[in-house]
Amino acid sequence: MPILWRNAVLGAGLLAVSAGLPAHADGGGGLGGDIKRVLLISIDGMHALDFINCAGGISGVNGGAPYCPNLTELKETGVNYLDTSTSKPSDSFPGLMALVSGGSPRTVGAFYDVAYDRSLDPPATTTGNGVMGAPGLCTPNTPPTGTTTEFDEGIDIDKTLLNGGAPAGMDGGIASIDPKKLERDPAHACAPIFPWNFVRTNTIFGVVHAAHGYTAWSDKHPSYSSVSGPGDGTNIDDYYSPEINSIPVGLPTVPGCNPLPDQTAVAASNAWTDSFQNIKCYDSLKVQAILNEINGLTHDGKKRAPTPNLFGMNFQVVSVGQKLIEKSVKMTGGYLDNEGRPTPALLGEIEFADAAIGKMVDALKARGLSDSTLIVISAKHGQSPIDSARYLGISNVPNDPISTSPATILQDLLPFSESPANPNGIGPTEDDISLLWLSDSGQTTDAVKMLESQSPAAPTVSAPGGNIAGIGEIFSGPGIGQLFNLPGLPPNGDPRTPDIIVTPNIGVTYSGSTKKLAEHGGFSHDDTNVMMLLSNPSFSAATVTSPVETEQIAPTILAVLGLDPQALDAVRKEGTQVLPGVELDFGKSDH
Repeated sequence: MPILWRNAVLGAGLLAVSAGLPAHADGGGGLGGDIKRVLLISIDGMHALDFINCAGGISGVNGGAPYCPNLTELKETGVNYLDTSTSKPSDSFPGLMALVSGGSPRTVGAFYDVAYDRSLDPPATTTGNGVMGAPGLCTPNTPPTGTTTEFDEGIDIDKTLLNGGAPAGMDGGIASIDPKKLERDPAHACAPIFPWNFVRTNTIFGVVHAAHGYTAWSDKHPSYSSVSGPGDGTNIDDYYSPEINSIPVGLPTVPGCNPLPDQTAVAASNAWTDSFQNIKCYDSLKVQAILNEINGLTHDGKKRAPTPNLFGMNFQVVSVGQKLIEKSVKMTGGYLDNEGRPTPALLGEIEFADAAIGKMVDALKARGLSDSTLIVISAKHGQSPIDSARYLGISNVPNDPISTSPATILQDLLPFSESPANPNGIGPTEDDISLLWLSDSGQTTDAVKMLESQSPAAPTVSAPGGNIAGIGEIFSGPGIGQLFNLPGLPPNGDPRTPDIIVTPNIGVTYSGSTKKLAEHGGFSHDDTNVMMLLSNPSFSAATVTSPVETEQIAPTILAVLGLDPQALDAVRKEGTQVLPGVELDFGKSDH
């Protein structure tokens, strides 16, 4: 079937024929065209620049030759998008939901793993990361108190265990979620809000499942079952979620990982992300799940199952390779310069992800499924800064430029669950961005004045230290409204929108960690510009330079499968477009 690449953006609501999909994909309910399945892969942190360098080669690395041969091969039959932007904020939670819903936080309501909702009440039990439980606080149909929301390892039954504390014999998934650690909704009898119902829109998994397609997904937390979308959590037929922040343990099913290769990072205080070597073992679990699913098995390889029509996973190796300073083995990740030459530590992580994707491609070929599978590779987020020398974290060292954060400056104006003054809480929502929800939104103007006066661009008499919080830009009022719904309570505002967003100068991060030299979450180019490649053996190589967004992946996947992109709530509400450059021409002269 000949392929015609076009740079004109296709309307998200086009039917299969008008979108240039295979003729028999339209009118038959979908899933019956030449493309019968989509493998969606997120290589978290993978910049467009990383892909340029690894697929094209760069001097000083691997003798100048490409160092991701499998991605390079996929590029030869793929559409490569150079100017791709993730969600803003560029956190994993909104980044993931953009990929699968076609929407931004404005519509989906997912701002960050840890955020705030003025319309909900706290969980019944304190979460694993310190969101304080208040069992008697929630009363049906009474005004809410508001609460920090948490959708990471903190809602696991036991976050220290690889299976999240799921019942014996289960390897995780939604059975690992503790309902008592979920925020509660006083407008709905104080019911706990499960991840798939916290998000406000449906997802590609829900649409494909409703069309009688088989679905699967593997990710780093049980909480990321949010990808299922509203319902009962079963829009994903096979969900796998080994807990990434559990204590690392030997993995008998992964060659070379029992015992783990890095024994310096297996203490009770460690997580899988603390080691360049152990994170490869962790990601290998999800890679094997994909291989099992390709081969007609469930993720654990124990039962026969259809090869999914929609499936995929996220890689953590590259993100760890970009961020980690592993002092115990005297290795530092990140980049050697602004051109994105990876350190040896990061190079090894990129090569691992590439080799793993090569195994998936080989498995598809072995089963004769390659021609009928579209492979989509992108990332939930990037990482900043690429130029590692520009990294600036909060420091108590005299004369260091960054000594505080916006949340610390405003700590007395924040809800106690969000305040740095809370000694037992989960803390504010700050990485290389600061999201600020005030106890009283009416104090927004005064709060902005405090930020500007206590952390001015240049030293003043009252603030001789100058820009001690590294503030780059402050969004509030109408400045928030151009990005998200205005903050407030319904019907006049969005209970999840921050009152103030602070984006710091490039390289500044507020985590306070001494184990990192990069972070994500912000709006910067390095945070948001990620790789995006769509590949199928029938495609001719093409490069699209017009700006696109990762949220355009969702409607494109549905269109390729012969399903209506308008079935996605966020596509209808935000007008999200199908990606340019992916029109399949099947012989119509007017194409």
